[in-house]
Amino acid sequence: MPRQKLSEYRAKVILNQALNLHYQGWQIDGTRELKPQLKGASETSNNLVIKVDEGVKRRFKQGLVLLDIMPEDLEKGIQSLLRKGYRYLIIEPMLAHDPHEERYLSLSMHRDGLICRYTSSGGVDIESQATDIKSLFIRPGQQAHELAKGAGLTQQQLETMRNLMADNYVVFLELNPYVSREGNLYLLDAAVEVDDAALFFVDNWKAVDLRSHIGHELTIQERLVQELDASSPASLKLSVLNPNGSIFLLLSGGGASVVVADEIQNQGFGKELANYGEYSGNPNTEETYIYTKAVLQLLLRSQASKKVLFIGGAVANFTDIAKTFAGVMQAIEEVADKLQAQKVKIFVRRGGPHQEKGLAAMRTLLAQYNLLGMVHGPKTPLTTAVDEALKEAIYG
Repeated sequence: MPRQKLSEYRAKVILNQALNLHYQGWQIDGTRELKPQLKGASETSNNLVIKVDEGVKRRFKQGLVLLDIMPEDLEKGIQSLLRKGYRYLIIEPMLAHDPHEERYLSLSMHRDGLICRYTSSGGVDIESQATDIKSLFIRPGQQAHELAKGAGLTQQQLETMRNLMADNYVVFLELNPYVSREGNLYLLDAAVEVDDAALFFVDNWKAVDLRSHIGHELTIQERLVQELDASSPASLKLSVLNPNGSIFLLLSGGGASVVVADEIQNQGFGKELANYGEYSGNPNTEETYIYTKAVLQLLLRSQASKKVLFIGGAVANFTDIAKTFAGVMQAIEEVADKLQAQKVKIFVRRGGPHQEKGLAAMRTLLAQYNLLGMVHGPKTPLTTAVDEALKEAIYG
């Protein structure tokens, strides 16, 4: 199950709507003009909270949460976080409360039910209060009166959360902290992880709502792929791990990307892995061209003495191999002379609809520009093809 985090903004919209709570928060996208996005500030008389909304853990302790911001200082606070390299922020009215009111709750989906953890003393220091956290396992249809009482929830509120998780393919839900006052809930902080394979089966969240924190200021290529992903029904992800790595990946499909990355790590060459990500969901030729171009820009910039590009994936069910390879080959051909000058070798392993046409065209192109490592169809195990690329990158 490929788990990905939802933006806190989207998670709270879904939660508050399901629980019939009024929500006044809104989202900021740092790549768009800022002033039109600040209209929400006029709708509240409260001071505000500004938080980075990119799946970052321990935001408060990293200075990525700004509290008690006056509306007239909102833009200044936003800019201070955007300058740190983040793109998405969430802004909400600040709730005045006593820290002793803060509670913690997490619900983890299990095939036999829900794993539930809760305590009446939540907040940023929850990790130091592990001994206070109570744990329960709730099976489908089982009432959870003890949990509802201990968590300060009504039975209906708890049941609503259980149904919300099932309906929205949520695999993990955490509220920390939240405040419960006489049956009224105030969700101060929420973290939700979903099964992204359900992307085409849900209406409440989309690919643009998924967040994956990379841990560094985004490169131009990472931002480009984020924007491409947000505008496409396909899935396109890119993370730079080592800008001067020797092994670059152009992978299709989440399962295959995990296998390839694990094989490289198991062989002891994890530090040589330059990037990670995938294109999947049958992207069109233009999208694979743009994605490949971004990866090749990173490859050509690397200072590694030996470099390989591994183009791999499992056997696709519906992704057109010839169509996606057409975009890949276009990007390769544009910089073929530069790749040749750096003695880059390209290794391929792929299968799926129109694989014969796609693999043959790829083999011809790579041979023409002296970039050919090996080109394999699905009869060759994915790990075998990865080993060939590793030998070239490390020993070739």
